[in-house]
Amino acid sequence: MQFIDLKAQYDSIREEVHKRIEDVLDGGQYILGNQVTELEQRLAAYVGTRHCICVSSGTDALLISLMALGVGAGDEVITSPFTFIATAEVIALLGAKPVFVDIDPQTYNLDAALLEGAIGKDTKAILAVSLYGQCADLNAINELASKYGLPVVEDGAQSFGATHHGQRSCGLTDIGCTSFFPSKPLGGYGDGGAIFTNSESQAEKIRQIRVHGQDRRYHHARLGVNGRLDTLQAAIVLAKLDIFDRELEARARVAEVYDGLLAGTAIEPPFVRAGNVSVYAQYTVQVSNRELVRESMVRDNIPTAVHYPIPLYRQPALAQDEVKLTNAERAAQRVLSLPMHPYLARNEQEKVVASLLRACNDH
Repeated sequence: MQFIDLKAQYDSIREEVHKRIEDVLDGGQYILGNQVTELEQRLAAYVGTRHCICVSSGTDALLISLMALGVGAGDEVITSPFTFIATAEVIALLGAKPVFVDIDPQTYNLDAALLEGAIGKDTKAILAVSLYGQCADLNAINELASKYGLPVVEDGAQSFGATHHGQRSCGLTDIGCTSFFPSKPLGGYGDGGAIFTNSESQAEKIRQIRVHGQDRRYHHARLGVNGRLDTLQAAIVLAKLDIFDRELEARARVAEVYDGLLAGTAIEPPFVRAGNVSVYAQYTVQVSNRELVRESMVRDNIPTAVHYPIPLYRQPALAQDEVKLTNAERAAQRVLSLPMHPYLARNEQEKVVASLLRACNDH
């Protein structure tokens, strides 16, 4: 059994992938070629934003977005302590300080009710993560940010395709970012990412920053990075975009089966807040004695994963010894992600849940 079965997905789109790759090879534009432009146009239409700028990774999407907002030394950016390190890493790389706010214990996203207490004179932006496939409480976050004149960036690496009160992830904030890392809901066969905005001025800055700050050939208006997307990756993501909605429907069915199998047990299914539609980038539950449970499931040949075992303020590279956030600490000790992908069969899910319940009963 695969935790994420990318091979099954490839088998279903093999011919289209090969055709699109051949088109790139025949065309000879390997960086920012026509397929990148096509992907940007289709993604912007899908999300409902005026602009989409494809970049080299989800991490670079976040970095470039903060650079476009002018984040730098002495600034503070409010964010989540319970996510992949890239979210806070890009803040620190720019010389700013990540200010960590505790999470909602049900959704694992930023607790919007706690944000106002973290805003100070040096606050430059809010970087909200939409974790495990569902959006953060972005309506509430946007309302608070507007009160203080702060921009909001959504880290939608795990939530592309999700909706929040009818609007798509990455189109809900001043700037939205996503990732095409292979295991993401819309993934490539390597690194890649995209940035979304409705702001003409921000889009111009972002396009310049991704090519070393260049506004025209060999003229660099600002400092930038090498953040360009390979045309081959754009071609692959285009092939996957053709089946994306179908895969989201399949993910929802897989989640529904898991929910049913867990009903009436001691294990609670993932909580999806009213107004949200999740894409279930992960199907994550909580367990006691997690390592013992995982070891037991390994013996049953059931793969699992932990996203994430250490709050970011306890990572050596970002350590803030004075910070301890109760909900983030508890989640880090208890979360367990089960196999989740559009091609997961019901009989496989039954094996997963049987192994999980047996392991939890034993430990």
